[in-house]
Amino acid sequence: MKTTEIRIIVHEYQNIDELTENDQNLLHEARRITEFAYAPYSGFHVGAAILLGNGIIIKGNNQENSAYPSGLCAERVALFYANANYPDSEVKTIAISAAKNGVLVNEPVKPCGSCRQALAETEVRFETPIRIILDGQTSIMVLNGMKSLLPLSFSKKDL
Repeated sequence: MKTTEIRIIVHEYQNIDELTENDQNLLHEARRITEFAYAPYSGFHVGAAILLGNGIIIKGNNQENSAYPSGLCAERVALFYANANYPDSEVKTIAISAAKNGVLVNEPVKPCGSCRQALAETEVRFETPIRIILDGQTSIMVLNGMKSLLPLSFSKKDL
């Protein structure tokens, strides 16, 4: 038997002011777009802002549905819009924020498994790691690449 240890590096900031100006702007966009999420069932409003390689910022928010599997997370809304409308522009950074009852969540919000897989596929597609900014009141986490969120991801090399 062989044991392998997988390590991730997470850069943790106490508040938004510690981030670069570009990251602050992206995170402000993610926070702002949470206000327009359609979340009548959970009340959990999520916003995602994506910075593309061409400098354009794409925003998305979660869209719930009474038939729960029919809804879509903020990350995939933004990511799929970006890939559909700017298919040749890689995703550089994604900032994700969430609010409950209009208040920023306490702990940094993390993407679900489906969103992690979609982000991992986008990294493979463009052969470029995606910086991930996870927002919360207690801290803001910044990760460099999807391997930090999904270290044993399924990809085209597994087919």
